[in-house]
Order: sequence, then C-alpha cells, then structure tokens
Amino acid sequence: MKINLGFEIAKSLLIARWRQTLVAAIGVTFSITMFITLLGFMNGLNELLDGLIINRTPHIRLYNDVKANTKQPINNKIDTTKNYNFIASLKPTSVRLNIYNAKPIIELLRKDKRVLGVSPKVSAQVFYNVGEIDINGVINGVDVNEEEKLFAFNDYVVEGKYNDLNEIPNSIILGKVAAQKMLASIGDLIQVTTAKGERIKLKVVGFFQSGLQDVDKVQSYCSLNTTQKLLGVSNSYYTDIQVKLHNIELAPKIAKEFAENFEVDAIDIQTSNSQFETGSFVRTLISYAVGITLLIVAGFGIYNILNMMIYEKMDSIAILKAIGFSGSNVKFIFLSIALTIGIIGGSAGLIFGLGLSSLIDQIPFNTAALPTVKTYPVSYNPIFYVIGGIFSIVTTYFAGLFPAKRASKIDPVIIIRGK
Repeated sequence: MKINLGFEIAKSLLIARWRQTLVAAIGVTFSITMFITLLGFMNGLNELLDGLIINRTPHIRLYNDVKANTKQPINNKIDTTKNYNFIASLKPTSVRLNIYNAKPIIELLRKDKRVLGVSPKVSAQVFYNVGEIDINGVINGVDVNEEEKLFAFNDYVVEGKYNDLNEIPNSIILGKVAAQKMLASIGDLIQVTTAKGERIKLKVVGFFQSGLQDVDKVQSYCSLNTTQKLLGVSNSYYTDIQVKLHNIELAPKIAKEFAENFEVDAIDIQTSNSQFETGSFVRTLISYAVGITLLIVAGFGIYNILNMMIYEKMDSIAILKAIGFSGSNVKFIFLSIALTIGIIGGSAGLIFGLGLSSLIDQIPFNTAALPTVKTYPVSYNPIFYVIGGIFSIVTTYFAGLFPAKRASKIDPVIIIRGK
C-alpha cells in the first residue's frame, strides 16, 4: 500500500465521523491547554516565592559562628576515665565576630573563576529608640553597588533611592514594618543604640520591603562606612562575606573548600534554604501529576472513539482487506487517525495554553506584602511546551494502537458472510 493512499483513506474516515473526531481533538486540546497553563502558573509561583528568599541569599556565606566550649576546666583536674563530671556549664568560647584578614580573602575570592561576585557585610545588633521604647533591630552595612549587582537590592527599595546610602552621610534605609512602628518618614532622623550603648542619629532615606514581615520589622540597611562608624571599628571590619557563584549547584562543595582554606564558618544556599527547595519540588510534582492525568483521560476518550469507529466501519475494513489490504495496512490507517487527532489537538492546545498563560500574566495582582509584583506570576519555560507536545502524540498513539490492532485482525469473510 502506498503511504499517500493510506493517508487518504484515514482522511476520509476522519471526515465521515467528523463530530467524533472533533470531540476527541477538543479533549486533547483542553488537556494540553490546562497542562501548559497549570505548569506555567505553578512554576511562576515557585520562582516568585523562591525569589523572595533565594535571590536575597548569597550562594555561600562566610562568617564566624558562636560555638560552645567543649573543654571544661574541671576536666583538666580529674581523671574522666575513672570518674564522672556532672558539672554542665558549657559556655560559648570567646570568638571574634569579624572575619580575620577579610580584605585579602575578598581579593582571592574575586580572582576565583567560579565566583560571580563578592559583597562584604557588617551586621550590627541595635535598638531603635522610639520615645521610651526600644525596638530590637539589625542594621546591615553593605557595599551598596555590589548589593544591587548581586542581590537586586533596588527591587526591594519601595521608597527612596538605594544609592543615597553612599551619597548621604549617616543615612539608613528602614525596613517597611519597622518604619511603620516608628511612624518614620523619609527625611526624618531616628536614633539607634548599639549593643555597647553607643547612640547615633541616622537620616531615613528610603524604605525596604522584602515581602517577609518578620524580616522587614527588624532589618535595615546602611553603607559599610556608616555601620563601621556606628560600631566604632576600622574599615577592615567585616562580619560576613557574601559570595555568588556562576553555578549554584556547586555551592555545597565550594563552601566546604572555603571553610577549610580561610578557617571560617561557611554555609551554602541549599543548606540554609532547604525548606523552600522542598516546597518548590512538591508543587512542581503536583502540577505534572495533574497535567499528565488530564492527558491520560483524553487518551481514554480517543480510545473509546476509535473503538466505536472500528465497530461502525466493519464493512469498510472488510472491503479493504478483501481487495488486498493487509492487516498492517489497516493498522497504519487507524494509527494515522489517532496521531492526526493528537497532532492537531496538541498543536491547538499549545497555542491556547500560551494564550491563556499570557492572559493570566496580565491579571493585576496587588498586595502590600509584595510591592514589586504587579501581575500574577507565569513561567514560559519552553520545556513545558516540548513535554506537552511529545506527551500528546505519545498518549494518542497508544490510545489508537489497541483499536488499530483489533481492526487489523478482522476477518473479512466473517463480516461479509454475516451481511
């Protein structure tokens, strides 16, 4: 049998039962549309939620952690192999909070080809003085330009200009919630007290909002120089070195390497934000499961329609086989019908899925917690469309395979004799 002839026969059968063909194609179209839309929306939501934390988190953070002292003085006086010490008064060891030789370390990191960028930070525990009330807070002294380059700092400054920290001495960008508690406005002077009791007045030049209320009610930002002056330390004093890599997957391995080489504590982004990665994985898994279920249901619809078509076309199949068509020829014809439905329905589903995703992407989404988000988040990852297209063809192929096999085994003599 010539392939063109097989396609012509399949086309005739499709047109003869065009209503059933249309229903089957609509089923595939609807499934692919919802598959694309669901995955795009869920992954857009994942990217938004993860971005609130991961985009603001260094891939590797170098710092000095406070550790408990495992060596008790009393153990130096008694033989612990024969006696027991019941005195449990472990206290943290006296460690420097700043990183020793921070500037040479930063220079070495910037020369490392695996490193995208480095941003030093000085973290200061303070109290915001509001009348007779002291509000607990943290001031992050940052290199403003590096913070913007590596962590999109400006995206989270909802009022004011982030670069004013460099241009205006003794300035501060307050967390939005902290500013609301203090009734502070841009241009106001606020007073803060350090852990050592030093007081200083800072000028408010902007408000920062990450979308995480627990963060925004304590965190504020100053320049490195202002924070170092606030603590009364030299300009080589850094409590953290934030590192971003070209490849985030290498963060756990490189963090261990840096910790050993520089004799500091290091934590990677996977360890510090493992709960967010788990949540994203579960949400994505649910999206794929629902989308694949829709496609399988559409496949059963195609299977039932082809079964009915075979039953109603017994005479035509018998005639085809009687005039010389083999079982494989008949199988080819019905598989062509199934794949035609899958390709047409799948293609339409991809187009409608893209259109529906674009529509959702235009719907306003305004919330005070996420000021930088204006519309519902949608991901347009091409892999979703590739998976949807392939799966629509595979599903319809197997949906048509079993009816096609049945049609190929029909005995024309029995059919004609019955008639």
